[in-house]
Amino acid sequence: MDIRAFKDSIYNQMAGITKALGNPHRLEILDLLAQGAASVEYIAEQTNLTVGNASQHLLVLKKARLVTSERQWKYNYYSLADQNVFDAWCSLRRLGFSQNAELKQLINDYRSESTHLRTITPHELIEKMKKEDVIILDVRPEKEYNIAHIEDAISFPKADLEKRLHELPQDKEIIVYCRGPFCLMADEAVQYLNKNGFNASRLDRGFPDWAAQKLPVATA
Repeated sequence: MDIRAFKDSIYNQMAGITKALGNPHRLEILDLLAQGAASVEYIAEQTNLTVGNASQHLLVLKKARLVTSERQWKYNYYSLADQNVFDAWCSLRRLGFSQNAELKQLINDYRSESTHLRTITPHELIEKMKKEDVIILDVRPEKEYNIAHIEDAISFPKADLEKRLHELPQDKEIIVYCRGPFCLMADEAVQYLNKNGFNASRLDRGFPDWAAQKLPVATA
């Protein structure tokens, strides 16, 4: 193989990966799979896609070797191929924030309109956890919580927030987290809690970011 053919082969392989990433639905699927393995049906439900459309996007991601699949009884479960895929997604997010002012402004505007939503960093949460004066709520669906979650966090799916509000003490600070910085479940939960007299803030990262930093996690 001559040098030109060698280079073309390398860049074509890389282009296949970037092409697979060049779709908003597939990026959302990667963000979801960062929480853990999921069936096609669950992915479709959580991303508001039909099962057929979700399957097509997953096949593209699998062909690019970004996800893997495993048959469990009658369901296909998909997972990120490895940690490198999540790292690449995080790098893409950072690139978007640094190079796309509109993206950053969109998120800032949303949170400003949402009664000046307060956020804290993982480091700040660790310090609060040491003092044991904070309640941590995981508002992702219980299925994702059961795969893994921040240590000492309570499963409190956003869909159950209103009917379970009486379980929360109003004399403690509450920190809420969900899937990641683009996930709005935590934002909506914090807004609801603050409107009902609680002192709530949002973790500015999601569970996968927390786990990637080797911070305390637990599994069901």
